[in-house]
Amino acid sequence: MKKPQTFTIGLISDTHGLLRDEAMTLLAGSHRIIHAGDIGDAAILERLSRIAPVDAIRGNNDIAPWAAQLHETLTLQVAGIKVHVVHSLADMALDPGSQGIRAVVAGHSHRPSMETRDGVIYINPGSAGPRRFKLPLTVAKMHIAGEDIETVILPIEIAPR
Repeated sequence: MKKPQTFTIGLISDTHGLLRDEAMTLLAGSHRIIHAGDIGDAAILERLSRIAPVDAIRGNNDIAPWAAQLHETLTLQVAGIKVHVVHSLADMALDPGSQGIRAVVAGHSHRPSMETRDGVIYINPGSAGPRRFKLPLTVAKMHIAGEDIETVILPIEIAPR
């Protein structure tokens, strides 16, 4: 039997106006990119779109006029699975399992995390923008092959100057 083709989604959040070249390198090869809010500058979405089509939501700091066109949440059908995107999990107003959602992507906390609850993968790609406290700089990737979903958090390594 033929193995299903893998579809890769690049996950990024909390850029706050800073999109590092190192983050772009890690997201290269993605078929689609999801930005989970606190973008900070419309130019970031344009740069990300050079890699792959971008779906983005508005974060609590995205208050400039350009961000008004963005939704606060999105539910997407990607490679045969439903993915829900919300900036902060505290603002999630639905039960993902009852909606057939297989993955929830959220940002806001700047803390990268992955967990599965009741068959739903929750992933926070962390922050790719300015360093906050001593939290790591990260992005993530979600690999979908048929019904299988694999997620990985990728550290952004900044070369010393």
